[in-house]
Amino acid sequence: KPALEHVGQMLSAGATIIDIGAQSTRPGATPLDAETEWQRFNTILCAIKKEFPGALLSIDTFHAAVAERAVNEGCAIVNDISGGTMDSTMFETVARLKVPYILMHIQGTPQTMQQQPTYENVVTEVYRHLHERIRELRLMGVDDVIADPGFGFGKTVAQNYQLLHQLPFLCTLDVPLLVGLSRKSMINKILNCTAENALNGTTVLNTLALTGGASLLRVHDVKQAVEAVQLVKAFESAAQK
Repeated sequence: KPALEHVGQMLSAGATIIDIGAQSTRPGATPLDAETEWQRFNTILCAIKKEFPGALLSIDTFHAAVAERAVNEGCAIVNDISGGTMDSTMFETVARLKVPYILMHIQGTPQTMQQQPTYENVVTEVYRHLHERIRELRLMGVDDVIADPGFGFGKTVAQNYQLLHQLPFLCTLDVPLLVGLSRKSMINKILNCTAENALNGTTVLNTLALTGGASLLRVHDVKQAVEAVQLVKAFESAAQK
């Protein structure tokens, strides 16, 4: 019931996609096997479909078997935090399903990703990784790819800000960019605040991401994100007149 109320609130606030996940991908989280994840996911999926039949739904999973079952049950997008690195059959599954695929960059797994993440150059390494994976997907016939730099997934605070600063460069991947900055530690650690108090910081970074070329925002606070999108659109349209 609380989950359905939350979905209703997000849709009424202007959310265009509802992203549903059945397991935590926070640093150190213990992964669920595919069957356990599906059982948890299917319960809420059935309830959402019944209550909000017109909602556009995304499945947040790194298990190809869960992605396939979710799409067969009505999910329209696959959002994979592992970018195909945690299930070798994910790419072929998405190619067969013919659905949009959100390809995220991660270093390691949720259990290991924040244990001293290291890069020679985080921006070029994330770019190269996403570029190579997009090429693989294209060769397999997946045309609708969205790239996610993976803020907070195997990156230090400084590396997250380097990626955000260089978002226009990542836009040269020539696919839409999805950015998930909402309430993340790159805000909390700079502002010395809790995740619950990070809304203002989230809005600031979402605005920077939009001006840097982000096409989609993954957020907790929909109303404020929608307002940021509207204001950035107004700002950018003024420059074209």
